[in-house]
Amino acid sequence: MFDRNSDYALNKKDPDAIVCKSATGIHIRLTRLDFSSQEEFEKWKHWSDEDYHHTEKKDHVYANHIVPTDKLVEVSVTVISPEEELMEAYDRQERERLYLQLKDGLELCLTSAQRRRLWLYLEGLTENNIAKAEGVRQQSISECLQAALKKLKNFFKNTL
Repeated sequence: MFDRNSDYALNKKDPDAIVCKSATGIHIRLTRLDFSSQEEFEKWKHWSDEDYHHTEKKDHVYANHIVPTDKLVEVSVTVISPEEELMEAYDRQERERLYLQLKDGLELCLTSAQRRRLWLYLEGLTENNIAKAEGVRQQSISECLQAALKKLKNFFKNTL
């Protein structure tokens, strides 16, 4: 994190002076008038800017690779244990297996009309809406859905 009151920031903010800490820790400003010539001031200003920048970069390298103690709990919670990774992999495999089984069940034991009508029903359409869209009686849709559910139930009972 950039500190606006660091030696580097204070020195960089003031192009007409070299800002540094005295032996007592107080910031002092050395202006152009404190040097024998303009060239000498420029030389030392350039040197101080580069030195502070180099020091600041070293501090950032350190700070960028540590975790503050107030963030330590968040970081430790996000680490996934090998057991959790294994369980997640198992869960993914199990979901994939069940998905394929459901897909097989839908394709193998239901007619295309049963699949279509069941899908529409699961999407939230009522039996009346499906019947109206297909130009058939509501009772036909109801019987078709009941038959589809019965077939799926038998399919899963036999495969599980």
